[in-house]
Amino acid sequence: MEIFKLILGITIFIVTFYFIISEKYPKSVVAIIGGGLMVVSGIIDEEQALETVGYNLEVIFLLVGMMMIVEIMSETGVFQWVAIKIAQAVKGDPVKILVFLSIVTAFFSAVLDNVTTILLVVPVTIFLAKRLEVDPEPFVLLQIFMSNIGGTATMIGDPPNLIIASLGGIGFNDFIINLTPIILINTVVLLGSAALYFKKRMVVSRELKLSIMELDLKRTIKDKKLLTQSMVLFFIVIIGFLTNSITNIGLAVIAILGSVILIFISKKNPEEIFAKIEWETLFFFGGLFVLVEGVENLGIIKALGEHILNITKGNLEMTSSLILIISTVLSPIVGSIPHTLSFGKIIAEIIPGYQGNTEVLWWALSLGACLGGNMTIVGAAANIVGSSVAKKVGIEISFKEFFKWGSIVVLQSTILSLIYIYVRY
Repeated sequence: MEIFKLILGITIFIVTFYFIISEKYPKSVVAIIGGGLMVVSGIIDEEQALETVGYNLEVIFLLVGMMMIVEIMSETGVFQWVAIKIAQAVKGDPVKILVFLSIVTAFFSAVLDNVTTILLVVPVTIFLAKRLEVDPEPFVLLQIFMSNIGGTATMIGDPPNLIIASLGGIGFNDFIINLTPIILINTVVLLGSAALYFKKRMVVSRELKLSIMELDLKRTIKDKKLLTQSMVLFFIVIIGFLTNSITNIGLAVIAILGSVILIFISKKNPEEIFAKIEWETLFFFGGLFVLVEGVENLGIIKALGEHILNITKGNLEMTSSLILIISTVLSPIVGSIPHTLSFGKIIAEIIPGYQGNTEVLWWALSLGACLGGNMTIVGAAANIVGSSVAKKVGIEISFKEFFKWGSIVVLQSTILSLIYIYVRY
């Protein structure tokens, strides 16, 4: 009977992952069905399934709060204003626009989330590139890469980091202290090499540069009062995150309270804001939590953990390097969120067998899962969203084209990350 349950559980897990990767059906529906089958088959009982979701409610409510704040902020036009302001500040120079908009994309991805950032920044970037009569594809690709790189720097920037924070009990400031240095290094290296490569390919006339200077900035800000309100609340929320270890107020409470206060003072219709929350992502998380908990009940995660311990013989340096490389390879194939949740459970299982600063294992997972997502067009949500936005305006980015550039970016970030982990930890 135990063997039957083991085979059944593995089958449910593999089939669920296949449908998530293939995207033939909505991933939220597939994840919930997979998690539900784990309960129906008796691999995990209903009480344990609900406890698993309840344990991870902070992740879900943190996402809800940030989604509402960003939705209200996006209505002000502030993101479009920043993009055009930068273009005018560099006097319409396409290479400088490429570099500085990528930096802004990385920053917004770190303090908001990378999917929202891509949705807001890519359309105006394409508009600027077409105005200058240069190929928009490098702009879109670099912004996608930088959104994943920038999002890695903070706990709220990329969903895998939220999972790592929950599983490892890691605080908001820990992510900034440990990951921001390597993200800054990655940013400098990538943008430096991109600027050198595209310098001769992006030469435009003086007339086209002047057309950028003629754009009216005033028209981009749609509601100045709402902009002031949302910016003030947003900074208060970020300060709340940074001081979380002192105040002991949960991140989810800070995000939800901040978003609801913003809805109240801006007199927005709550139903309209609630309707724009990415419910599919939240239900996907819920189903995935239950699915992976079922696999853990089967003892598979414990067995994999013991296998890693046997291979590395308790060597922390070797284990962290192995986790980073495995995550870099698997993340763009199975998706960064499912991989992080599954492998995060393995790390939690093997940590007691090591001595020293075991937090390095979590940082290796984060760097591998988040940065590895840049390899393929389906490796991260930002990649899919960015390519879809581009396609709507006639810019087709093929899987092959994305992989060609993405593999170079990932190879670079992996080498830099391995060196960083070795030197720092």
